[in-house]
Amino acid sequence: MNIKKFLLLFCVSAVVVACGGNKKATSSTRKKESVSSRKRIHREETKITVKEPNPLANVSYKQKIQNYIYEYAEIAKSEMATYGIPASITLAQGILESGAGYGKLTSKAKNHFGIKCHDWTGEKVYHDDDRSQECFRKYDKASESFRDHSLFLKNRKRYAKLFTYKPNDYKSWARGLRAAGYATDRKYPDKLISIIERYQLYMFDAEVLGGGQVAEQTPKTPAKTDDQYVVKKGDTLYSISKRYNMKVDDLKAYNDLKNNAIAIGQILRVKPN
Repeated sequence: MNIKKFLLLFCVSAVVVACGGNKKATSSTRKKESVSSRKRIHREETKITVKEPNPLANVSYKQKIQNYIYEYAEIAKSEMATYGIPASITLAQGILESGAGYGKLTSKAKNHFGIKCHDWTGEKVYHDDDRSQECFRKYDKASESFRDHSLFLKNRKRYAKLFTYKPNDYKSWARGLRAAGYATDRKYPDKLISIIERYQLYMFDAEVLGGGQVAEQTPKTPAKTDDQYVVKKGDTLYSISKRYNMKVDDLKAYNDLKNNAIAIGQILRVKPN
């Protein structure tokens, strides 16, 4: 082999080796870029699928009940005015039966009182209760559930005795509901009474009946300021607190009240000193 042929063969070999090295380097680079790209896409997908925290998860049961009362008290009072069922009883049953509006049955059927199908011809849902997958009534809105609850009690003979009790006698109503078969839980009356008294639901009965806890005698009325309110006939602490968008407990604290008794003409502070 002469020198020219040897040099030519050497050059060809060098080019082949160099190309092979470049291919390996390119392949390695592409693999690294591919892995990096997959990691980046995975991180982006992970960010997309992360669930936001549920703001209701930290709401206490007490706060849920207070929210329920605020939302449905007017409906319960309206039903009392029409059918004579104490608003306190309606609200307490709604709170207990619906889990303060957060129960599964209420969420999917707006059924606040656990009323089963019976002779119902409307929409239905099936839900585990005393037995698996029992039939319950379904409503389009909460007010329909409250109205059906009133009709359910008013139109059935077994609940007739309830309407012989005074509309502000929530204890007799609570015991009578269980005696008539509304619930099998022996502690059902005690649970209703406890809710009514703890959250002063009897005040709504007083509002509907018109007497409230307002004294009949009218004291001499002194001059008032913008931070004060003069009690009128039919007023209750609840109605006044609602007028000024405040809590009953705050209203009592501003006026050093030990109970819910107020008198016509009495001046109450509606703002802190």
